[in-house]
Amino acid sequence: MDRRTNRKLIFLLLLPALAGCSIGDVRRPPPDRASASARPVASTPAPRPVADVDEVRHVVVAVTERYDPPHVEFVDAERAYALFATCDGRPPGRECPALLFASRDGGRSWRALPHPRPVAENQQLYAPNGLLVLGAEPFGWYASTDGGVTFTHHPGVAPPPGLTGPDGHFQVTDEGGGRVARWDGRRLTPLPAQPGLPRVQDVAEAGDLLVAAGADDAGRPYAAVSADQGRSWQRTAVPAPDGEVGVLRPVRAPDGEPWLVGERPDRTGFPALWRWRGQWEPVRADGHPERIGSAVPAGAGRVAVTGPDGAGVVVDGRYERVSWPIGPEHHLSLLRDGTLLARGPDEIVLNVGPVGNRRWVRVLLTRE
Repeated sequence: MDRRTNRKLIFLLLLPALAGCSIGDVRRPPPDRASASARPVASTPAPRPVADVDEVRHVVVAVTERYDPPHVEFVDAERAYALFATCDGRPPGRECPALLFASRDGGRSWRALPHPRPVAENQQLYAPNGLLVLGAEPFGWYASTDGGVTFTHHPGVAPPPGLTGPDGHFQVTDEGGGRVARWDGRRLTPLPAQPGLPRVQDVAEAGDLLVAAGADDAGRPYAAVSADQGRSWQRTAVPAPDGEVGVLRPVRAPDGEPWLVGERPDRTGFPALWRWRGQWEPVRADGHPERIGSAVPAGAGRVAVTGPDGAGVVVDGRYERVSWPIGPEHHLSLLRDGTLLARGPDEIVLNVGPVGNRRWVRVLLTRE
């Protein structure tokens, strides 16, 4: 059995239901280029043999080498946007305007989109809730609901509520220690009924439940669930974790199962974990590393982890290292369709496909 086959076998045994939604938090400034080329872009062979992934999607786009690497946001396994937002490490100018691209085939090809404000400071790219959102200081924000065909301008320094929040119909506002609000595509409206927690830090839809969660100043976790889209709430006990929790996040696993991830106050310690089984049950992770970079529920009762120790999974009460084509520098997140996304310094690796037959795909977007 060769090395690649062995890696795939280990992956399938450890994570048969691994699936991966929301958005990375790294935002890069934009580039300037007065005349963005609209010519089609085509896939080219990978620049080097890659044995640790199943597929490499390497595309060269019509962008000069002056541009710095782009910031890329995936909405799901197929839809993505890329923003080239700086040249030679400097803010954009008229000779180097921001360039925007979109993919509808998982990064196999990219097409140029018109940027509504290509010359501006601190260009930003977000893709929450099926929207395309661009920031361009000092002009404000531009949001598109049709994939970049048209944009609505939103003036102001801060983005309007709902435009840059997490995926989903529900978000948490800053009012009164955190209030759960519904996003209808145009505005964010607080729910008449609130969870009744000391502090609400995050909310998520998971299966048939809406879950709100938070931790107080002493590091104690709290959670409430709603089975009727927030019209009423039930406070649920969260067993005390080992150590303090700084932020408590409810997360929907790819198979719909609700989880709680308790980030430590320093954001680098191994998190506290709970799984919903009609009540919150603590999840052990014997043998886990002390420090991590990211952790996300991956389906079938498993949690995928990256950190200084490499990649691993929490399964059956233990932490196990795995041989995946990602390392300490990759940050994991879940896309809205359950795809697992690993963001590295200069690449994105997707874990895609049906349960039991998932594949690793490296996506590279480079300049001419």
